[in-house]
Amino acid sequence: MHDPAVTQLSLIRQLKFCAGHRLYRHESKCAFFHGHNYRVDVEVVAAGGGVEVDSVGRIVDFSLIKQRMLSWLDANWDHAFLIFEDDSNALAAIRLVEPTKYFVMPYNPTAENMARYLLEVVAPGVLGDLGVTARRVAVWETDESCAVATLTGDAGLLGLALESAVLIDDRHDR
Repeated sequence: MHDPAVTQLSLIRQLKFCAGHRLYRHESKCAFFHGHNYRVDVEVVAAGGGVEVDSVGRIVDFSLIKQRMLSWLDANWDHAFLIFEDDSNALAAIRLVEPTKYFVMPYNPTAENMARYLLEVVAPGVLGDLGVTARRVAVWETDESCAVATLTGDAGLLGLALESAVLIDDRHDR
């Protein structure tokens, strides 16, 4: 016997920010400090599985996704350098710059790992009380290239807490 067809609803909000990084131990030019004008696509579904809507007919208002996710991106990644915590050379170099803003990642800041971090850590932390679950995050490094992280399984089993982030922005220390 087949399950009846169900229409699952989701919405996608596009966000933009600028950041620099380097890929630790990369075999080519991405080993150098460089930057991108990133685009992030965040797809959310209703926490109950994507079939529920509010009295207006929405999963959630697009502006709430923008406000929450873009606020986090602006505060933490926009105009910052994303640096892998094991990349001691890059950390030493970026600490010489004044003023400096950098974000220490628990893994190499590839587009794949940035998408994973936004999906597993940031989205649950900033969207959790809206009754939605981020299902997919795409991080576009260029107009032609993106990496996608997709949630499979229970979102409640995700590991890192948002509070585990390490952001250095010494403009406020002056």
